[in-house]
Amino acid sequence: MDQTLIEKILSIHADKPVKPGDIVDIRIDARLARDFGGANVVKNLRDRGLGIDDPARTFFTFDCNPTGSDQKYAANQQLCRVFAREHGIQIYDIASGIGTHIAIEESLVTPGGTLVSTDSHANILGAVGTFGQGMGDQDIAAAWSTGRVWFKVPKSMRIVLVGKPPKSVSAKDIALRLLQEFGASGLLGYAAEITGSIAEDLDLASRITIASMATEMAGIIALFAPNADVINHFRSLGKGDFELIKADPDAEYEKTVEIDLSDLEPLASRPGHPEDVVPVREIAETKIDSAFIGSCTNGRIEDMRIAARILKGKTVAPGVVLKIVPATRTVWQQCLDEGILDIFMQSGALVSNAGCAGCAAGQVGQNGPGEITVSTGNRNFAGKQGQGEVYLASPEVAAASAVAGVITTPDAIPAHPAVFGKGIASDVGRKITEKHASDEKPVRLTGRVWVIARDNIDTDMIFHNRYLAITDIAQMGQYTFDNLKGWENFAQKANPGDIVVTGVNFGAGSSRQQAVDCFTSLGIQSIVAKSFGAIYERNAINAGLPIVTSDLVDSGIQDGEEITIHLDAGKIIRRKTGETIEAEPFSDIQMQIYQRDGLLK
Repeated sequence: MDQTLIEKILSIHADKPVKPGDIVDIRIDARLARDFGGANVVKNLRDRGLGIDDPARTFFTFDCNPTGSDQKYAANQQLCRVFAREHGIQIYDIASGIGTHIAIEESLVTPGGTLVSTDSHANILGAVGTFGQGMGDQDIAAAWSTGRVWFKVPKSMRIVLVGKPPKSVSAKDIALRLLQEFGASGLLGYAAEITGSIAEDLDLASRITIASMATEMAGIIALFAPNADVINHFRSLGKGDFELIKADPDAEYEKTVEIDLSDLEPLASRPGHPEDVVPVREIAETKIDSAFIGSCTNGRIEDMRIAARILKGKTVAPGVVLKIVPATRTVWQQCLDEGILDIFMQSGALVSNAGCAGCAAGQVGQNGPGEITVSTGNRNFAGKQGQGEVYLASPEVAAASAVAGVITTPDAIPAHPAVFGKGIASDVGRKITEKHASDEKPVRLTGRVWVIARDNIDTDMIFHNRYLAITDIAQMGQYTFDNLKGWENFAQKANPGDIVVTGVNFGAGSSRQQAVDCFTSLGIQSIVAKSFGAIYERNAINAGLPIVTSDLVDSGIQDGEEITIHLDAGKIIRRKTGETIEAEPFSDIQMQIYQRDGLLK
């Protein structure tokens, strides 16, 4: 049977042919844990007396808080250092940079391989034709101790890029065009193969930019078949002996979507929603307070060169702050060797040490209330990069806007920057409920519902990144939904045994396990959604939290109603009306994990 690229990779690592929908146990070639997730991985392993399957394939990457500037992060990092010494695990410490980029730079895994990380953007590895996946703490602990994880083989979608893009656009604009096409959940449950002559010609940095934003479309991964640029990269590292894997000519795809890039223009995402993509010309002249260039999406040397070319001989607009963070130490060194750092410094920019930056509290790139930022990152959820407003754009637009003082493109930088007028500013402890405990694991759950009729509720809304250093589940419940507008006091109102009912793509975004564990902390009995973010779904299943896929939110159900969920039969009964709503029954593996109260129990 002819197979898609993802099916081939998973078949090799499952040691048998696979097809979409199969749940298989796969070998993991490289297993990464970051600084905030790493402490929980260590805790899971120590609490259960588990060992390390293969230290040579196991790595810590301290990229989430590379300055160690927060005391809780510093404590977690040191805990991981001690564990690494005990078990002979290599650690890429705070000077190294973004873990997924290091995996490519240093060939921790080669094309056709598999990699997991506590980073929800581990699917960046799709840029080199590798299966990369962000997973929660229990998944990573299992991978570290056994070398394998279970995985559901995703459906495949083929995305064909056609038309010759204008020279004025970049890979980031292609990524934003895909977001414009697919929205926040258009790739939910899919592995997308990016094909066409344009895709074949993209260099490694451009592929990384596009692959890094698959998560923002709820995709499992966006995969590119390796081209000459990718193959030459690995050969230069002495890794030219890998088998080149491509999709079979007659492979079957669930969908094929053609995207015409011939009329592409510079694009940007408006604050709060990566998928709210508009042409830059529609938001041009918007006054900004700051700009950020970096992240796993645009922190490569190619991005730094673009920024330097625009900034050379110019200075950042008065009152505007420009923050630049190279992705890795290697990129930082290249910037130094090529004189790029000097250009940045002469322009008035702040350059930080290598790391993720921007995506979590305590990092360079966060903004304050009312602050308007142009960022090259991949997420601009409310509160994600600070308390201000964040526009997502290319390095070209970010650098040009920093010089202009307003959102603009390189060809439209004014002779004199926009400045702030005098007196003008930009517009812009809870109770912990004791966990409900029971020794039994019922397959019928009855409880009161909270109806949150919204789609694409992301993990920052569920459990904000400023709380990520918390490892004690008992402390997590009090922060549930405190970044979801209108639901900030949910933790004070909810009772053990309650059930949350919501819409599409619940749990989009980060891989953080806390966004699941906070419900366990409150004693929430179940979450019923029309669909779940792929990583969130795994995290919930692995934690033994019964999540159920159903269109219950569309049934007219009201807050406070009681329902009974039949986990095995796949149905939900509204006790008020007697109406039965269909739901997906638990798979065998989901039921097994639920009955033993978690993957590692």
